[in-house]
Amino acid sequence: MTELEAKIKAKIPGADTGIEVRRSLCAICSPSHHCGVDCYVKDGAIVRVEGTQEHPYNHGKLCTKGSSLRNYVYRADRIKTPLRRVGERGEGAFEPISWDEAYRVIAEKLNTVKEQYSPHAVAFFSGYCKWYRPVFQRFAHVFGSVNFGSDDSTCSAAKAIGDRVTAGSGAGPDMAHANTFLGWNYDGYYSAHLSVQGVQKLKARGGKVIIIDIRDTPAAKNLADRFLQINPGTDGALALGMAKLIIDNGWADLDYVEKYTHGFTEYKALCGQYPLDKVSEITGLKGEDIYEAAKLYATNGPACINYSASALVHHINGFNSHRAVLCLSALTGNFDRAGGNVPNPATYLHKPAGFRTREQEFRTNRYPGGQKRIGAERFPLWDAQFNEFQAMDLLRQLETGDPYPVKAVFALGMNAKMFPQTDRLLEAMKEKLDFFVDTDVFMTTTAQYADIVLPACTSVERGELKAYQGGYLTFTKPVIRPLYESRSDVDILCDLARVMDLDDGLLKQGYKACADWIIEGCGLTVSELEKSEFPVKVPAARWPAVPGKTLENGFKTATGKFEFCATAIADIDPKYGLDPLPSYRDSLEDQNDPQTRQDYPFYLCTGARLPHAIHSRAHETPWLRSLRPFPTCEVNPQDAGRLGLKEGGDVELYSPYGSIRVKVKLTHKIKPGVILMLHGYTEANVNLLIGRDHLDPYSGFPGFKGMRCNIRTVQEG
Repeated sequence: MTELEAKIKAKIPGADTGIEVRRSLCAICSPSHHCGVDCYVKDGAIVRVEGTQEHPYNHGKLCTKGSSLRNYVYRADRIKTPLRRVGERGEGAFEPISWDEAYRVIAEKLNTVKEQYSPHAVAFFSGYCKWYRPVFQRFAHVFGSVNFGSDDSTCSAAKAIGDRVTAGSGAGPDMAHANTFLGWNYDGYYSAHLSVQGVQKLKARGGKVIIIDIRDTPAAKNLADRFLQINPGTDGALALGMAKLIIDNGWADLDYVEKYTHGFTEYKALCGQYPLDKVSEITGLKGEDIYEAAKLYATNGPACINYSASALVHHINGFNSHRAVLCLSALTGNFDRAGGNVPNPATYLHKPAGFRTREQEFRTNRYPGGQKRIGAERFPLWDAQFNEFQAMDLLRQLETGDPYPVKAVFALGMNAKMFPQTDRLLEAMKEKLDFFVDTDVFMTTTAQYADIVLPACTSVERGELKAYQGGYLTFTKPVIRPLYESRSDVDILCDLARVMDLDDGLLKQGYKACADWIIEGCGLTVSELEKSEFPVKVPAARWPAVPGKTLENGFKTATGKFEFCATAIADIDPKYGLDPLPSYRDSLEDQNDPQTRQDYPFYLCTGARLPHAIHSRAHETPWLRSLRPFPTCEVNPQDAGRLGLKEGGDVELYSPYGSIRVKVKLTHKIKPGVILMLHGYTEANVNLLIGRDHLDPYSGFPGFKGMRCNIRTVQEG
């Protein structure tokens, strides 16, 4: 019996040797969390999935979502063939067509829009997954359009821009050398599960943990020495109040501030406007708790901070709230210091791995120019700092045609449910577009509005380039053949590049040629990576990042310093009213008139994580859906008792923009006056309740986590 056969028999008693173990990765989560998986394959089908013990990232561990990978791949709503619409848009009536016919129609329709209007009248949009985006963005630019956009318009880009204009780059927590961890919006038990181990190790060696969140989470219960349950949307005020305490009590590292920062005088004056009593009133926290948390962070160093990719920036004051939290690290001398937050630039697809690739050059060196991107006039800071259009302005431009019409959308994995007032966007796409093509794994609400629908395959049915922390790189191999007639997203794009005869030799050569170009210089090639079942250590990698390099060489900002007062924001036309300081404003300031407050007294926070859910795709996966079968909002029992709401009862959740029907879950983990609701449900899309113009003026991000709403019992019959 071979070692492999013994492993199979040990794991699956009674298994025959017709089963093979093949390695791949799970791509259900975001690009930072693609765990290695062992797929047990028999007769061309996956019969079991486990974590890969030898994988340097997850070491055999899988979360709830990863454990459902087989269930995900074999979902009943997989798109099986290319489809052509035969009914009205949104009706869901299609007929199967061949790939050749689909390519012919797409090429013809896109070129027609290009000729009749301009290449910029075609918007290229990417949803999940993100792995193909370098190829897709290059495809859009070679076609001639400036308008490539993605779900980064509501995902992690606002944080990245905040990092860039303040410090020149992002910086991850150096948990191995920290004495204190400030977990701002941190709950590794619900998201980024593998990070919990680092916090546990810090505590085991005597370190301290501060957790700040709007709900009492497992991280607060299991990890926190101090837990601050903050009022939603008030994080910026808390950060400024903590900074005032740090300055007033002599806890700031003024030598660091003097040598490495810009704008401290103005920042100090701003912080002076947030005395403890005022911050306590805004945040709903006790003054002594704020004081002790600020003291612990500032005096028990080195100290690092968890910067949330989305929780903070999903408020209309979120961009500056993130910057205010980030500024604490420089104020205390913890930015680019061992045990603090250490800059570690992304290697590939947002993942730092300690070596450089040419991803950004590949994405943007064919940028056509000649026109402003969608959202450029409305969100100039976003446009100056991020090389995509801001998709939250797509609805306005579709409706008005200003400054030019958008007549076609070519999408991969587009999810209209990520847009506020989803129904308005779908209606505009139905009425204003001459052509819409969508590629997806499953038949989604968005795909039902397409003229052509293309079937994509999943991560276990394709090969994919992926970088990992520790200096690793891999190029996976398919563990099963693509189901039905599905194809890899990158193969679709490269096929179309050939059919349309786009002027790009790399795209025409295919994905592997593109990947080789991107990683050239790292010491490995795609063909060499394919020889290994596991990620390979890259010769050029330097891991972990060495603290102090930014302090030594200068920050990548206009002043070469950490900027409390951001030069890049100060350079924006003053008519936009953007403050270069991390100032605070009410997250509901556009809804604070007395009548709205009376009619909609609750604070609605959407998207609060659950361990088994991530966006729409988890809701339709049977195993995961069984863990919470019905769309459910969470309400404090005090509010429920006052309103007569019962556990499991049906309620209507409504705002000035729409309403949905959901179940009620009573929980003491949130404060009275707050309602939590998970996003992504088709039958109860909470983004119908979010106003289309309820947007952060700095980033364009929607206020998903801050909206006024109300709730009432649904009367049957």
